[in-house]
Amino acid sequence: MPGRTAPARSTLLSSRRRFLAATAGLMATGLPTIARGAERPAVNGPRATDGDDRYEPDWDERFTLTVGQKNGDLIGRDDRVLQAAVDYVARMGGGTVRILPGAYTLRNSVFLPPGIRLFGSGSESIITRGPSGTVKLAADSDWYDQEITLAKAGGFRVGDGVVLKTKNPHNGSVDVIRRTLVARSGNRFKLDDGIRKNLWLSGQPTCSSLFPLLTSERTADVVIENLTLDGNRSNTENLNGNYGGAIFLQDCNRYTIRGVEARNYNGDGISFQICHDVVVEDCHSHDNADLGLHPGSGSQRPLLKNNRLERNTIGLFWCWGVKFGLAEGNTMAGNRNYGISIGHNDTDNVMRNNHVSDSGKVGILFRDDARGQDFWANRNLVEGNTIVDSGGETGVAIDVQGQTKDVRLVGNTIQETRRPMQRIGIRIAAAAGPVEVRDNAIDGVSQAIVDERAT
Repeated sequence: MPGRTAPARSTLLSSRRRFLAATAGLMATGLPTIARGAERPAVNGPRATDGDDRYEPDWDERFTLTVGQKNGDLIGRDDRVLQAAVDYVARMGGGTVRILPGAYTLRNSVFLPPGIRLFGSGSESIITRGPSGTVKLAADSDWYDQEITLAKAGGFRVGDGVVLKTKNPHNGSVDVIRRTLVARSGNRFKLDDGIRKNLWLSGQPTCSSLFPLLTSERTADVVIENLTLDGNRSNTENLNGNYGGAIFLQDCNRYTIRGVEARNYNGDGISFQICHDVVVEDCHSHDNADLGLHPGSGSQRPLLKNNRLERNTIGLFWCWGVKFGLAEGNTMAGNRNYGISIGHNDTDNVMRNNHVSDSGKVGILFRDDARGQDFWANRNLVEGNTIVDSGGETGVAIDVQGQTKDVRLVGNTIQETRRPMQRIGIRIAAAAGPVEVRDNAIDGVSQAIVDERAT
């Protein structure tokens, strides 16, 4: 500014030295400081503080709302009444939606908000859906559009959950888009969000009435408990577990799924993708077309306990990059391919005290995911499991494929109650790294251990 001059450099250095000296003096007087890396003081007796969602008092009572078909705070039998209930409870700051006995038939997912508990009446509270349908699109939609035109109405209504599929015009892959129909004029429908993909007629795009039964994205602190979910598998098309399931979660944290029966879904029973600290316990996921329980890509610290995963294609499927998880006390029975499958960068997990029986191909499979320099399922512990009757004539109870390394197979019981045939207890691939095999009891197979590294 006019009339003022900048301070000399020597003055600035002198001021800085005085500031540092004053700071050192304050620290020497014993004022409280917290050293880097030190633990914070424990939080005792927290109060409800605006904006603090980490610590909350243990209130004696929270808001509860009941949904029923004849009695309850809200009366209905479809997704609209269930959605109204969970949204209302979320607006009250959280609480419980209690679903009274009855069959609730959905035309769209129930989208779960954060901080709620969805609690049913066990086998008497059934969430299901009607048959699915598929119709071709009749006009091009660009990636920035928010509408589609169907070749025919095909029974679609405003409010329906849909899946749009098309062949990607650039790389030939299949693009899958989940949306809701929110407005219409004839066969022209507006979507709840932009497409963000090109639905060009050259890619033969379709619209299908497919959706997860319960779903959420980017929410936290939800409990789903004591419910029956039936996907009406015989009357619906398949929906890949990366996009759907009886329960499907995306980018969620701290979900607890307890005492849930997930059955007959043409896809996965329970699937969660990039979700952290998810607990699935005491659930029964059975007779689904694909995976019984699917801790999906990037999910950290899943806790999977005391579940029954029966007659799916795969019982428990560790997807890509699932780490620091525990699967304990689960039963995997009669799954068509594998009881447990683990692979691409799934590291530092523990599978303990599970019972795996009657798997169509392999009891526990370490996949050969040769997609990068070191993408195998390394540093996993398989301990104290019982594996019975795995595969056909050449079945394998535990199959360690590819360059898997630093795996520990300790104290497992492997039994073959049929004829030995060419069946193997434990097989380790020639390219595998260090694998600890110790204290396993193996009976009834043709070869107890086949270590191809030694040949």
